[in-house]
Amino acid sequence: MKMEMTKIQNVSLGKLGIKELNDMQQAAIVHCRKNESMVLLSPTGTGKTIAFLLPLLERLDASCDKVQAVVVLPSRELARQVFEVWRAMATPFHAVAFYGGRPLEQEMASLGGAMPAVVIGTPGRLLDHLNHNYFATDKCSLLVIDEFDKCLEMGFQEEMQKLVERLPDAKSRFLLSATDAPEIPDFATAGVEKLDFRAVSEQPVVRTSFYTLTTTPEKRLENLFSLLCSFNGEPAIVFCNFRETVEEVYKYLTKLSLNCVAYHGALEQKQRELSLFRFKCGNSNILVSTDLAARGLDIKDVKHVVHYQRAMTAETFTHRNGRTARWDADGAVYLFSFENKSLPDFVPENLEEYTLPKRNVLPANPEWAILYVGKGKRDKLSRGDLAGFFMKKGGLRADEVGTILVFDNYSYVAVKLNRMRAVIKAVEGQKIKGLKTLVMPARK
Repeated sequence: MKMEMTKIQNVSLGKLGIKELNDMQQAAIVHCRKNESMVLLSPTGTGKTIAFLLPLLERLDASCDKVQAVVVLPSRELARQVFEVWRAMATPFHAVAFYGGRPLEQEMASLGGAMPAVVIGTPGRLLDHLNHNYFATDKCSLLVIDEFDKCLEMGFQEEMQKLVERLPDAKSRFLLSATDAPEIPDFATAGVEKLDFRAVSEQPVVRTSFYTLTTTPEKRLENLFSLLCSFNGEPAIVFCNFRETVEEVYKYLTKLSLNCVAYHGALEQKQRELSLFRFKCGNSNILVSTDLAARGLDIKDVKHVVHYQRAMTAETFTHRNGRTARWDADGAVYLFSFENKSLPDFVPENLEEYTLPKRNVLPANPEWAILYVGKGKRDKLSRGDLAGFFMKKGGLRADEVGTILVFDNYSYVAVKLNRMRAVIKAVEGQKIKGLKTLVMPARK
C-alpha cells in the first residue's frame, strides 16, 4: 500500500529515522482520512505511536492558538515517552506533557503563556488541569486514548468518564492497544470500526523464542542468576508480580555483582526515571520490574524477557513479551515453572526447556556511565546544548556522548565510562549557557 505523505510528515519521519511505514501504520492513516475515529489493535513493537501521531498531525490547524488534541496514557512514563517522540518529530506544533510529580502551577508556568496544540498526559493530571480551567477545550476536536484497555479498566472508568465529559468537542476518538478490552464504555466511543492487526503474520511473536526453566521455590533466585549470566550482558527485563519481589530480586542480584536496576510504582518518580534511563542508555543491562514496565515503553534492543513470576492474565503475558522482538528484532522469553505444576492456557505448548550453564560467568561492565547535571528545561537547556557542552568543555568525541534526558530542573547525560572522571574534572567550574552548574555521577 502506497500513500502520499505531507511535507511535514515526511520531515518528521526523517527526524525519527523511519524510511517507510508498515502496513498497519499506513492503514491507520488511510482510515483516519476517511473516518473521524478508530479503534486500532496491533501487537506491541509495531509502531502504534506513529500510527496515531501522524494522522493527529494532519488534523492540526497552524492558525489556531488553542489546544486541538489531547492524548491520554495510563502512566507517567508512557506520557513522557510519547511527548519525547513528538518532540523528536520536530513539527511546527507545540506540545506539552502533564503527568504529575510536580505542582500544577509549575506545569502551567513551563508553558510560558503559550498554549500548546497538543496536550499529552495521564488521566488524573489532565483532569486536574481541566478542573482548574488551565486550558480551553473549545477547539479540541480529537481525543487519543493509548493503551485504552488499561485506561478503561473498571478502577479508572469514573476518572476517564469525567475527563471525556470535560472534552465535549472532541468528537473524533483514536483508541489504541495491543490487547482488546472486553467492552468499551459508550462514553469513550460507540460503534467505531476496529482495525485489528493482532493476527497479521508479521507480528513480533514469530520472531520470539520461548523457553521454560523448571525450578523449585528454594532455587528460583539462584537459577535466575545463572540465567542472566548466560545472556552475556544482553539487555533483559525480569518481570515480577509484586513490588516486594522486585526489591528482593534486585538486592539478590546486586549482591552477586550483576548490574541491574529496580522499577516499580512505590519508587519516587525521580528514582523511576533514573532506573529507566540507566537501562535505556546501556548503563545497566537488567531491569527488574513489576508490570509497570510491561506496557508501551519503547526500549530498544531488549533481547530477553524473563517471567520470574507468571503473568496473571493473557493480556499481561502478551504485553510483557512485547518488550522484546520489537520491529524487526529477534528476542527470547523465559518462563519459570515448578515441577508438577502446569502453565496457564495462554502460554504456548511444548516449550523447550532452557539449559543453564554449568559455570556462571559475570558479564562485562557496561560501557556507559551517567552524569547528573543540575540544570534543565527551566534553565532553557536542550539536549543539543548539553551535548555541545560536554564535547567542547569536556573534550568528548560525539561517539563518547550517549543518550541525554532533560527534565525541568536537572538532566542526565550518558558518557563513556572510561572518560567519566576526566570529563567531570574538565567541566568543573565551567559554565553552560552562562550558568554555573553541578556535574557529578548520578546517584543510584
